[in-house]
Amino acid sequence: MTLSKMSFLEDAKTFYTEFLKRGDPRVEEWFLMQTPVPIMILFFSYIFVVLVSPRVMRNGQPLNLKAILIPYNFILVGLSIYMFLEFLTVSLLSNYSYKCQPVDYSDSPLAMRMAKVCWWFFFSKVIELLDTVFFILRKKFNQVSFLHVYHHCTMILNWWMGVKYVAGGQSFFTGMLNSFVHIFMYSYYGLAVFGPHMQKYLWWKKYLTKLQLTQFVAFVIHTGYNLITDCDFPQGFNVAVFIYAITLILLFGNFYYHSYLQSQREKKKLY
Repeated sequence: MTLSKMSFLEDAKTFYTEFLKRGDPRVEEWFLMQTPVPIMILFFSYIFVVLVSPRVMRNGQPLNLKAILIPYNFILVGLSIYMFLEFLTVSLLSNYSYKCQPVDYSDSPLAMRMAKVCWWFFFSKVIELLDTVFFILRKKFNQVSFLHVYHHCTMILNWWMGVKYVAGGQSFFTGMLNSFVHIFMYSYYGLAVFGPHMQKYLWWKKYLTKLQLTQFVAFVIHTGYNLITDCDFPQGFNVAVFIYAITLILLFGNFYYHSYLQSQREKKKLY
C-alpha cells in the first residue's frame, strides 16, 4: 500500500472516530444509534429493493395485503398521535421557544423524554419504509415515484443524524408537525384499504396534499428565521432542513399541479 493511500485511510479513520465522538452520549446505546453502519445498510437495501423488486414482481400476481395493511396503517396513526402529543406536551412543559430552541443535553426527565420521542420519530421513518414494500407487492408501481422514494430514504438518514446529534431543541418542530400530518395521512391510507366503497368518504385527499405542502412551508419559515438570527442551535442542521424542505415543496408542488390542477384544466377543455 502506498504512503498516500495509508494517509487517506488514517484520515478517514480519524474523521469517522471524531464523527462518532461528537454524538449525544445519551442516545449512544439506543437501537440503531451506535454507528451509522446499520442505517446505511438499510438505506442501500431499500434502494436495491426499489430497483430490483418491480422486475421480480413483473410476471407475478399482485398480493392481497388487506389483512396486513389495515392494522399497519392504524398502528402508524396511533404512533403518530403519540409522537405529536409527546412533542407538544414536552415542549410546553419545558417552556420551549418556537422561535429558537437550543438542545438540552442534560439527563433531566423532560430532556430525556424529548430525546426519546425524537428517537421514536426516527424509528417511525424506518417502519414507514414498508409503505414502499407493500406498494411493490401489490404491483402499484406508479406509487413508487421518485418523490416517494426520495422522501422515504432521505428521512431515515436525516433523522438518524438528528437523533445522534440534536435530539431535541429546534428539531422538535419538524417532528411534531410531521407527526400531526401523518395522523391524517395514515388514516386516509387505512380507510382506502377497505375498498372502492370508501372513496366517497375520502374526498379530502386533495386537502391532505395541501396540508403536506403547508408543513414544508412552515419548516422553511421556521428554519429560515434561525438562519438570519443568532440561535444557539447547530447552523448546519438549520441549513440542511431549510434546503431539504425546499426540495420537498418543489416535488410535492409538482405532484399537486399534475394530480389536481392540470387534471381540472383538462376536464374543463372536454366540456
